[in-house]
Amino acid sequence: MPFGPTEVGQYPMAQNRRQQRAASKRKRRMANVDHDLSDTQWSNLKIAWDGCAYCGEQNKPLQRDCVKPISRGGRYTFDNVVPACGSCNASKCNHEVTSWMRRKRLDEQNFLRRFITNNREVPSLGPRGNSVR
Repeated sequence: MPFGPTEVGQYPMAQNRRQQRAASKRKRRMANVDHDLSDTQWSNLKIAWDGCAYCGEQNKPLQRDCVKPISRGGRYTFDNVVPACGSCNASKCNHEVTSWMRRKRLDEQNFLRRFITNNREVPSLGPRGNSVR
């Protein structure tokens, strides 16, 4: 019975199809947007934030998180990406950053101050290492 419930009452085929559709939609969105964050810029951002931009965790691997999610028109650019631990990145998902931070009771004002300061002061190097600011 391919679409019937399993012993634990789940519908694995339907779940798998939803995941495939979601992955396909994300792939199309990513292909339609120009992402220009270089590896040098990413390294500079990680150094400037010195840990997760949201919770401050320093001992976990950092992931690129779009402040304005790709599903809402964001891109992987210097002005839109911050380093985030996997927990914060997964929790934020595609939510708007300030409302998500309020809901999680994180320091929204400190994040916004650091975000603005880092975007002004951190050298933004283009793909070939040339300054673009």
